[in-house]
Amino acid sequence: MQPLRLDSLEAFAAIVRCGGFRAAAAERGVSSSALSQTVASLEAALGIRLLNRTTRSVFPTEAGERLLERLAPALNEIRHAVADLDQLRENPSGTVRINAPGPAADHLLCPLAFSFMRAYPEVRIEIVSDAAIIDIVERGFDAGVRFGQQIEKDMIAVPLGPPLRYAIVASPGYLERRGTPATPHDLVRHECIRRRFPGGTFALWRFEKDGEAFEVTPAGRLTLGSAHQEMQAAVAGQGIAHVFEDYVGDRVERGDLVEVLREWSPKLPGWFLYYPNRRHTGAAMRAFLDHLRSFAWHVDAAAEVSRRP
Repeated sequence: MQPLRLDSLEAFAAIVRCGGFRAAAAERGVSSSALSQTVASLEAALGIRLLNRTTRSVFPTEAGERLLERLAPALNEIRHAVADLDQLRENPSGTVRINAPGPAADHLLCPLAFSFMRAYPEVRIEIVSDAAIIDIVERGFDAGVRFGQQIEKDMIAVPLGPPLRYAIVASPGYLERRGTPATPHDLVRHECIRRRFPGGTFALWRFEKDGEAFEVTPAGRLTLGSAHQEMQAAVAGQGIAHVFEDYVGDRVERGDLVEVLREWSPKLPGWFLYYPNRRHTGAAMRAFLDHLRSFAWHVDAAAEVSRRP
């Protein structure tokens, strides 16, 4: 067998992780054709096909899956070994990759990242918006953002921002035409703007008042895929939207939207940034965590918790 290059194995793993040559090439800062040639050389050296390619998708062969099963942990350990060397440098450097739902990225992570990058010009930040629950270690992320109850017990979690609350909003024109709901039960007579998550499920609307708590599956003709779209639809008078209040606070103040059923909208746990429970964390990630704790909206750092079994 011909000698193998470590970067060709990393390229193969990146293609599978990213789901295709184009996304992997963008992540690695090379052309798709160069990446294709790298994999072709790897397959020639091994004497076996690792990837099945179609015009629309790329997926590993049985041999590719078996290689990746052994390869992923080894590459992960190599990355950690190299990341540990950052601690020998005076200034943090490298890339911090974070997976987070859109609302957390929009209102918390982006302002935090912009401020952090001004303070640490040698560190790169990549934020991937994703509402699905994933294994951040397997997918090559340094950290993730989720609600506290969604975090695995072997992760360290740091509070990220204040508690959350959903706002139920509609335009003044819509409420004038259709009336204002007095209780959540009145929503059955209204056009609710629904949201479908990437996994196919619909967002439920949760209500709570005087010890009574229940969830509603909204009904309506319009289904969208993001909070920004829901807010735009509500402003356009298409119906009643259910979004985090961060998205609509300014619109309510200007009178573009009216909040209804506020007394039924409970406070929710805030977001948590979580990362693997390792003894040595890279210098860039440590600097990012320190910056998070000092950020204006961050809650008391003493609230940090270690979610060990």
